[in-house]
Amino acid sequence: MSNSADSPGTGSTGPGPARGLRFRPVRILTVAVFALAGLIFFTSFNTAKGTDIRTDSSLLKLSDLIQERSRKNKNLDESNAALRGNVESLAESDDGSTKAQDERLSGLEKSAGTQKLTGRAVTVTLNDAPPNATAKLPGYPEPQPDYLVIHQQDLQAVVNALWQGGAKGIKVMDQRLISTSAVRCVGNTLILQGRVYSPPYKITAVGDPGRLQQALAASKAIQTYMVYVNVYGLGWKVTDDGTVTLPGYSGTVDLHYAKPVE
Repeated sequence: MSNSADSPGTGSTGPGPARGLRFRPVRILTVAVFALAGLIFFTSFNTAKGTDIRTDSSLLKLSDLIQERSRKNKNLDESNAALRGNVESLAESDDGSTKAQDERLSGLEKSAGTQKLTGRAVTVTLNDAPPNATAKLPGYPEPQPDYLVIHQQDLQAVVNALWQGGAKGIKVMDQRLISTSAVRCVGNTLILQGRVYSPPYKITAVGDPGRLQQALAASKAIQTYMVYVNVYGLGWKVTDDGTVTLPGYSGTVDLHYAKPVE
C-alpha cells in the first residue's frame, strides 16, 4: 500500500500533493490565455478609437490624398507656366541675341514641346467597356474584369502609332507630351506627369490626318485592341478635329535618376 500511495502514476488513490502538481501548469496556462485575450481586446479598442476598423475608410482617405495631390500638381504646373512666360518675356526684351539665334531657339522649343502647336489634328478616345458586358461574337469566352478596362499598353500603343504616323505634337488629356513623358496606369487610372486621370482617355495629335489614321490602322497592338472593342465593347473613337492648338508643356524638364549610396 505504501508503494501505491507514493507513486504519482496511480489512479484516484494517489496522494493529494502529487495531483496538485499535475494540474498547476494547466491553471497557469488558463490565466495566460485570459490575460492575452484581454491584451488583444485592449489593443483593438485603442486602435479603433471607437470606429469600425474593418471598413475601407483608410483606402478612401488614400484616394482622396491622391486626388488632392493631383490638383496641387495641376495648380503648380499652371503657376510654373505663368512664371516661365514672364521670364521669357523679360528675356526677349533685352537678351543680347540676334534674330537668327532667336529663331533657332524658337525652333528648338517647338521641337521640345514647350511651345504651343497649331495644326490639323486627330483625336483618339478610349474608354472602358460596360461592367455588364458579355461576348458579342460566338467562340469567345465571357469577359474577365481585366478584359473590360483600358490598360497602359493600350494608351502606349496609340501614342506610339501617332508618333510613327508623323505627329508633330501629342496631347494626352490636357497635357502635352515631351521626350521624358511616361504614360503609366495604376489600376484603371492614368498617371501622367504627377496628375491622375480616369477614363475616357483622349489623345490628340497634330499632323497629317490621313497619315495618322493609317498609322493607327497599321499598328499590330491596336489591331489586338480592336478585337476587344468588337467582342467586349471597349470604347474606341477616332475623329478629325480640323485645326487645333496644343498647349506647350509647362512642367519641369529636370531629369531625376537614382544615385548610388556612398
